[in-house]
Amino acid sequence: MKNFSVIITAGGTSSRYGNKNKLLEKIKDKTVIEETVNKFLSFNNVTEIIIPVNDSISEELKELLKDKKIKIIAGGSTRQKSVYNGLKCVNNDYVLIHDGARPLVTTDTIKETMDMTLKYNAVSVMAKTTDTIKEVDESGKIIRTIDRSKLYNTQTPQGFKTCLIKDAHEKLADGNYTDDCSMLEAVNVPVYMVNGNYTNIKITVKNDLDFARLYI
Repeated sequence: MKNFSVIITAGGTSSRYGNKNKLLEKIKDKTVIEETVNKFLSFNNVTEIIIPVNDSISEELKELLKDKKIKIIAGGSTRQKSVYNGLKCVNNDYVLIHDGARPLVTTDTIKETMDMTLKYNAVSVMAKTTDTIKEVDESGKIIRTIDRSKLYNTQTPQGFKTCLIKDAHEKLADGNYTDDCSMLEAVNVPVYMVNGNYTNIKITVKNDLDFARLYI
């Protein structure tokens, strides 16, 4: 299998989580960010893990994450800018981009994402939407019920041929995209789905951490 770089985002401030950065919370005996990073370190063809970080936790992460594959770099003012900082450091033809706050991703999902990236050049892990979805106007009035049969919740990792995603970032540098696949959609590059797992949650609030601890 071809070598991959991995960008793991850690540039946020955890403003919705509380007074502590969620990446430094413990799940059993390891922090959230350690659990996340270790999933990718288990792959021999992952030759580098680039982590754009918020200045407030930079020193702590350097102490926690000392594997020779790991490069800790400065994050940006937005997720998009943080990812682009990471892309400028990538040395492989293929890259996975993953949220640092998704520690429950499975190695099976990572492996399938790599396989599908090599096949399609741009993919995203997604889980089929199970809830009924309503569109609501500004007053709170329900406008319509949306057909959920083709709706999916976006997760990570997302996998790309490096030149494609880097080119999209350069063309859309003035934007504020929170999802890398949507950048490729904006420049008319097709993106394909990888079936995800409902447990691959992003830790955003404290209840999410409670779930992660139970699952682990």
